[in-house]
Amino acid sequence: RRLRSVPLAHEPLFYLERVLLSRANLLIKRAMDLTIATTMLVLSSPVLIAAAIAVKLNDRGPIIFRQQRVGKDGKTFDVLKFRTMVPDAEQLLPAIAKANGNLRDSVLFKLEDDPRLTRVGRILEAASVDELPQLINVIKGEMSMVGPRPALPKEVAQFDDELLERLSVAPGITGLWQVEARDNPSFSAYKRLDLFYVENWSVTMDLAVIVETASSVVSRLARGRG
Repeated sequence: RRLRSVPLAHEPLFYLERVLLSRANLLIKRAMDLTIATTMLVLSSPVLIAAAIAVKLNDRGPIIFRQQRVGKDGKTFDVLKFRTMVPDAEQLLPAIAKANGNLRDSVLFKLEDDPRLTRVGRILEAASVDELPQLINVIKGEMSMVGPRPALPKEVAQFDDELLERLSVAPGITGLWQVEARDNPSFSAYKRLDLFYVENWSVTMDLAVIVETASSVVSRLARGRG
């Protein structure tokens, strides 16, 4: 819908208009974020309490894991998650990465079976319960329900100018990349889907991604139970 034609010296040329989210669209997205995040936070409160108790009883360590990420317009913030790994997971990462390698093919990092995960953490990750504290990030305006994955500062430092366009929107709890190519190791897929979202965002797309995310979580839980 951003493709336009213009005649120049009697030749038909085409160009793409710049991506521009209107104020009305931004207000709609923010209203939708607040409504969904607040409702989910209230409805999931029993799960949040149970998860917090389980994390604490597992090894007496911190319940919440905070990690600095890069948000809209390059502003950093602390993303919140239930802690799923051992307390010194960050310090162990270099040695584990060297021993096990990286499943991703570029900037991103992922392990097949991360030994830093706790027993409770594996359950929380499988059910995506570890991400629920990010509803607070959404209410605070640091994140959106749907958007590009919030990247680490060291990841953003390696992004090219084109991919830095993803910082023009708020990062999301879930997004197009997560539902379409979460297990795809290709960095090009990550880049393509994030930029597609930034350039083609709509309320309909956000709702579709939320529904697909819920369906994916239910499917993973069913497979795990099986």
